[in-house]
Amino acid sequence: MTPAALIALNRFGLGADLGAGLGAGPSSQSAEAARDPRGWLRRQLAHQPTPAAFAGLPAGGVSVPQLAAKDKTAAAVAKEAEKMLREEARALYAREMTARLAMQIAGPAPLLERLIAFWSNHFTVSIQRPALIGMVGAFEREAIRPHVTGRFVDLMLAAESHPAMLFYLDNYQSIGPNSPAGRRSKRGLNENLAREILELHSLGVDGGYGQDDVRALACILTGWSIARGDDPSPGQFMFRPQTQEPGGQTLLGATYDGAGKRRAESALAALARHPRTIKRLCAKLAAHFSQDDPPPTLVARLAQVWTQTDGDMSAVYAALIDSPEAWEPTPRKMKSPHDFAISVWRLLGDDSPAKSRLESLALLGQTSFAAPSPAGWPDREADWLGPEALVQRIEWTHHMAEKVAPRVDPAQLLDAAFGESAPIALKQAVSRAPSAADAVTLILVSPFFMRR
Repeated sequence: MTPAALIALNRFGLGADLGAGLGAGPSSQSAEAARDPRGWLRRQLAHQPTPAAFAGLPAGGVSVPQLAAKDKTAAAVAKEAEKMLREEARALYAREMTARLAMQIAGPAPLLERLIAFWSNHFTVSIQRPALIGMVGAFEREAIRPHVTGRFVDLMLAAESHPAMLFYLDNYQSIGPNSPAGRRSKRGLNENLAREILELHSLGVDGGYGQDDVRALACILTGWSIARGDDPSPGQFMFRPQTQEPGGQTLLGATYDGAGKRRAESALAALARHPRTIKRLCAKLAAHFSQDDPPPTLVARLAQVWTQTDGDMSAVYAALIDSPEAWEPTPRKMKSPHDFAISVWRLLGDDSPAKSRLESLALLGQTSFAAPSPAGWPDREADWLGPEALVQRIEWTHHMAEKVAPRVDPAQLLDAAFGESAPIALKQAVSRAPSAADAVTLILVSPFFMRR
């Protein structure tokens, strides 16, 4: 395995693929990456982003707002919601995450899966709000997957208008103070979604906006809501004109007037195309695929392509694949717990049940769709390199190593993981390990494997 192939598999993908370490020869993905690393990556961008693995999962997932019909008392709604969260929504979450993990571990396009996870984390929705547990999978399937290789403006519009986002950041209950509903309601404007769009999803905390812009965007977003139990298509996006703040709103010096859903769409499209958004998100992409503090030349190159193509993400990804800065041989990115577990499962050909895999992610500190805040999971080494986290990785890895030790040749596993780049010191340590399980553990907890 050449260094370039390993970079394609690990830094751009999710690790040497399923069963590559079981002594049966190179897997198809490993072999293809070895023949043509960059070509293998480019071809993945043409794969269908929403495969058959997700067939049968419900549109919109299962949401609490759809239960709230007018003929139910608040107590009845609360009781029904609690029952739903305990049963249907949790079962749906398990199905969604099972399909997601299956694609990441054994799917045909690991680069695409990495990009989908990257943008899901950028536009975070989290089961830290338990009512979202039945919606987070649908959010990724419906808002992220279909648009991950398209235009960023479409990706952003899909993410911000999805019921999961509207619920997570409370926009579904935001009411314009001067709207018909606002004049007769005790509820008012909610700025949560507007603030996070500006601070996290587009311009960034130093993006040149102020509190007046936050309020203006919040007013622009009024009317964007979720259909309830007595509405058509419960649980889906619904525009409520009676809650929309009337009149023009000035955001970053531009005035957005008129009524209906298109007013907010125009404002979001402008934010998606803003130079500050482009530079910030190119820096974030570059950091994910190179190092925590990416080379300015790489950021500038991605931003130029983004601007020239009006945010054609496939073109931006292709520029990333073609950039020499992303192919530096030394692995500089610490794998998150999720990425670490996926790479272990791919390399070992693990056949653990889905429930065990979900429990493993929780044990390692990164439960799926459970980011602690709207900022999402961190992507810097310092956030994942704490002593407790490393001890947890070692203990979990040794458990995995004991499972596979009877059927794995550590020398072949070492070659599958590192090829000709395997460090001499690691080779010696593996050869001297007192047992196969200890040798496998040494490989998987080495600094070389825990980075990409």
